[in-house]
Amino acid sequence: MSAKDNLSPVEKIKTSSNGLRGTLKESLLDNFTGAIREDDQNLIKFHGMYQQDDRDRREERVSKKLEWLYSFMIRLRLPGGFLTSEQWIGLNEIAGNYSTGTIKITTRQTIQLHGILKSHIKPTIQSFNLQHLDSIAACGDVNRNVTCTSNPSESPLHQEAYELAGKISELCLPKTKAYYDIWIDDELVVDRKAEEDPLYQDRYLPRKLKIGIAVPPNNDVDVFINDIALIAIIENDQIVGYNIAAGGGLGSTHGNEATYARLASVLGFVDTEEKVLKAVYEIITVQRDFGNRSDRKLSRLKYTIDKLGIEQYRAEVEKRCGFSFEPAREYHFEQRKDRYGWVKNHEGKWFYTIFVEHGRVLDEAVGSQILVENDSVDSAIQTDEVSQNYYPLKSGLLKIAETGKANFRFTCNQNLIVSDVHENDKAEIEQILKEYGISDYTEKASALRKNSVACVAFNTCSLALAEGQRYLPTLVTRIEPLLEKYGLFEEDITIRMTGCPNGCGRSPNAEIGFVGTAYGKYNLHIGGDRLGTRLNTKYKDNIGEDEILKTLDELLGIYVQKREAEETFGDFSYRYLQITK
Repeated sequence: MSAKDNLSPVEKIKTSSNGLRGTLKESLLDNFTGAIREDDQNLIKFHGMYQQDDRDRREERVSKKLEWLYSFMIRLRLPGGFLTSEQWIGLNEIAGNYSTGTIKITTRQTIQLHGILKSHIKPTIQSFNLQHLDSIAACGDVNRNVTCTSNPSESPLHQEAYELAGKISELCLPKTKAYYDIWIDDELVVDRKAEEDPLYQDRYLPRKLKIGIAVPPNNDVDVFINDIALIAIIENDQIVGYNIAAGGGLGSTHGNEATYARLASVLGFVDTEEKVLKAVYEIITVQRDFGNRSDRKLSRLKYTIDKLGIEQYRAEVEKRCGFSFEPAREYHFEQRKDRYGWVKNHEGKWFYTIFVEHGRVLDEAVGSQILVENDSVDSAIQTDEVSQNYYPLKSGLLKIAETGKANFRFTCNQNLIVSDVHENDKAEIEQILKEYGISDYTEKASALRKNSVACVAFNTCSLALAEGQRYLPTLVTRIEPLLEKYGLFEEDITIRMTGCPNGCGRSPNAEIGFVGTAYGKYNLHIGGDRLGTRLNTKYKDNIGEDEILKTLDELLGIYVQKREAEETFGDFSYRYLQITK
């Protein structure tokens, strides 16, 4: 049987969905369950949502003969990761009214809200719409949120890359109006001809597709983990074009050797924005037509490229584009971390990058590793805990937004930039950062903690095998004494954790990476480089915390004894792996 005949069940759901509508309207009206119909659980992803449940409460619910506690996660489409102060105020209110209250910054430069009940989906979406925000195509088998270098202080050319991210996002939007039909109750007469989609047709893509834009010398977007990677080529302080790469993706499956993490391969250089947009479009159409629609584990663009071969894939893209790629041009990455604290851009505007551990924006008690010590917090949020371990990050950001004197930008490292602050307003914003302990928290965090990334994992992700964002802060606290022991506390080592091998926390692309195998157990990976151009390698299988700490103690000790001048931990451990094979 051919692959075209042997379609996966999801492929059949998409083609028979009536433009991604399915029976979503009927599912919403079913008050006997907190879930939606099975086929609709696939379609709702295209609307920027996942159905989830509270896994911490499954056993309790089953014992009481109750169905699982279902809820929904909604993710916004924010190409380039930007919100105005007015939109942040609206987001803060929406999060409080309909979700758990936590605003979660993702690794793709956007935000998502968790814990939204089925009856609250429409009010949430409609509230977002009033803020000129939407969640269209934030999930599903389409192009996801387009990322780009986040901090305008990095280069005067940031705006150009940011605008390109928006144009690519618009180019790659599905044409169906199902989102407005279902969630906004648009009373427009649906013109089926206007919904014809030459890019996605009625099949959409075999799997998700991600696009990132990097502006050297900072690779803060981790550009090579994307299905399509654009690297700005700068000559004489101008972007003269982009190197285009394809085939990145970090997901795999335990025990399935046919699956693997991969970084994007460079196809070549194009010299105009028109060619960039055309190349992106046709890379997607080739994946649409040649990607695996039988086995979803092998359906990402990386597998299509490796099956066809990079030369054949490039040739097919060039044929559809009507032009050839030029040879790739030179560029240089120096780092991929965020620039914490205050920086000024070429226009004289100020930007303050806040460390937001694993992207969780809320008011909470924090661990003793970073104490917030101040007594001048706004009286509305004063408690007995404020003087010691209480960290009112969410309240502080709302206070900043209410001044109307700053915008908000998100980074791919799950942090937030208070941005576009004028010189005359900097002191006021700085005072709020200080009063709410935000600048103190950012400044006191260790380098390892600031370079950590973790996926959501438990308690909501159905794929999680182990903890992610709830555990990595604790593990970092236990690793920090080892860094002190070896004089490495200020070393910018990247450490990342995912609760399963799907790679959402980008652990395969870290100097130290943890991939969950079972509750409390992880594969330990080492040897990734600091710039995001080399994947790491599995070093130990299925180990718990005691073995993790013992192993890192040994490796760090060897590192300080045998490293070469200026050698990073990732480069050393990569060399060490070659020697010890």
